[in-house]
Amino acid sequence: MLSGRILTPSGWITGTITFDQRIVQIQEDPAADSALTILPGFIDLHVHGAAGVDIMEGGNAGATVAQVHARHGTTALLGTTLTAKEPSILRALQGLAGVIAERPANGARMLGVHLEGPFLNLHRLGAQPPDVVQASLALVQRFHAIAPIKVLTMAPEIPGHLELIPQLAAMGIRVQIGHSAGTYDEGVAALNAGVSGFTHLYNGMTGMTHYDPGMVGAALAHAEYAEIIPDLQHVAKGALRAALRAIPRLYGVTDATSATGMPDGEYGLGTQRVYKCLGCVRLATGSLAGSVLTMDQALRNFVDLGLDLADASNRLSLYPADYLGESERGRLAPGAWADIVVLDSQLQPVSVFVEGTAIDLSTR
Repeated sequence: MLSGRILTPSGWITGTITFDQRIVQIQEDPAADSALTILPGFIDLHVHGAAGVDIMEGGNAGATVAQVHARHGTTALLGTTLTAKEPSILRALQGLAGVIAERPANGARMLGVHLEGPFLNLHRLGAQPPDVVQASLALVQRFHAIAPIKVLTMAPEIPGHLELIPQLAAMGIRVQIGHSAGTYDEGVAALNAGVSGFTHLYNGMTGMTHYDPGMVGAALAHAEYAEIIPDLQHVAKGALRAALRAIPRLYGVTDATSATGMPDGEYGLGTQRVYKCLGCVRLATGSLAGSVLTMDQALRNFVDLGLDLADASNRLSLYPADYLGESERGRLAPGAWADIVVLDSQLQPVSVFVEGTAIDLSTR
């Protein structure tokens, strides 16, 4: 049982929440101590690494990533791949399969895979390696058979990709536009074909002007869901505010790399070498290359931007859960998984529970 100020689907209450693996009861009690804030655990749909390890390494990398991010309030996540040659992607997926099948001790629940690449536009790679290929249903099915793909990023303007979108959507995969040089019209056509969202909005896609709205314009004009990196490095505050007004269920992701939780220095991002300095990660060229963001910091950044705490929480828990169709996560309600983050007055995690099990925060 926990006591505090609790965010429920109906709004804030002061009271107690009782749980085992799932939430049993939430009771209002005005006399309860309201010094602590109790939120649904965060759900990160785009995370590459932490603590010096990268998902693309395979093996136990996914378990380490799940453990590090759990200490920052992330209770569920998608292990995210990078563009690479097929054997490297298969190795990463094989490593993730074990973590998906069995939650690592002291770690977040790995819900599946975000396949970010290799179906990208060579001219909008950002920090992705250049090993792009044209997507095919057979190739996606081969990947999906190893570890369940929940989200797939692609450039819809590549020949053959638009026609593939409905088939991928029929498999239950959320197809997202990202690393794309496509036009506004190509973005709208992809949405009409079954695209569900946009990958790290603004980054890795054609920008918007009043004469040429580009892929960003398609997102701002038409999207219900899109992910964005709220580290205040990838997107300026004004652009973030515009997206918050335009896209009803804009949600935050970390796009965290192996440099997350590590000192400044050189790290790996797939086959690329990246450099952490001044709170961000860059290639040797100076281009941004993922982030060192954690979801608790994302919450604080949203609040500092002016969002009320409930709205900020929804954009890190409820909306990503709903996007995946995870109706028993991302909310504090009887019957839902007991994925809970408890915050102090500075919005710092003091307790985290994944499916009712307390996470050891001592090594954060």
